[in-house]
Amino acid sequence: MFGFCLLAPLSDATAKVLGDDLSIGFLVFVRFSLQAILLLPFVWLAGHALPRGKRLVTLTGVRTGLHICGVALMFASLQFLPLADAIAIAFVMPFIMLLLGKVFLGEEVGPHRLAACAVGFIGTLLVVQPNFIAVGLAALLPMGVAVIFALFMLVTRTIAKDVDPIGMQCLSGLMAMPLLGLALLALRDVPLFSLSPVSSVDWALLATLGTLGTLSHLLMTWSLRFAPSATLAPMQYLEIPIGTVIGYLVFRDLPNGLAALGIAITIAAGLYVILREQAIARRLATSPAP
Repeated sequence: MFGFCLLAPLSDATAKVLGDDLSIGFLVFVRFSLQAILLLPFVWLAGHALPRGKRLVTLTGVRTGLHICGVALMFASLQFLPLADAIAIAFVMPFIMLLLGKVFLGEEVGPHRLAACAVGFIGTLLVVQPNFIAVGLAALLPMGVAVIFALFMLVTRTIAKDVDPIGMQCLSGLMAMPLLGLALLALRDVPLFSLSPVSSVDWALLATLGTLGTLSHLLMTWSLRFAPSATLAPMQYLEIPIGTVIGYLVFRDLPNGLAALGIAITIAAGLYVILREQAIARRLATSPAP
């Protein structure tokens, strides 16, 4: 999970650089095509199995669709927002996951965690506010990323223990490549999917984007396979300070005072939710059976 928190912001920073010259649709196409190309030899040569069976293939397809939408929205948001701010706004995701669990799965969510969710949303709004003034509705794009990746994480957790991570990522790339390729051909006159000349430097950055994106999500999937979510969830917040450092080093962007306060509140509220869930889990585990 630490590897994911390090590589994912590097991948986002690469997409932010490339977004000045290339369309979002083309970036997403290359990102998922390279995922398939890089992983297919491992599937063939090392015996990693692709997901099989109607349930696993269907859920992998759903996960792929969510992944495409989430990555596209994140790449789009990076064209308007500083890297750290976009990542921090997207970290409303844990609160959305908690609420989804309550509404759709009937999970018990007490007043302490609901209050922490409210505080976390307030922190997120503090990050959104100065960006909303600067760029308008585009500041809300990471909110869409959060909703999509909350659903993405739920699907990933559902199948992570039943499928080989390399096989799942490879199948996702194989599903995405023709879908996005057809979209590029059919919608090439739409700015979102336009095709532009690619320089040698851009090709190198595109290769970096695909490699970082593929490896980071492999690491995330492996972490969900081998460690409990209660252990991994607090580590995910490392992505925000790492993204802040990368944003400053590459783009000389730092969150302003209000956004920095919002980031701190969001992290604190998220960690409180996680620690509260861990405490409840320990108490249930040690309670005598009825």
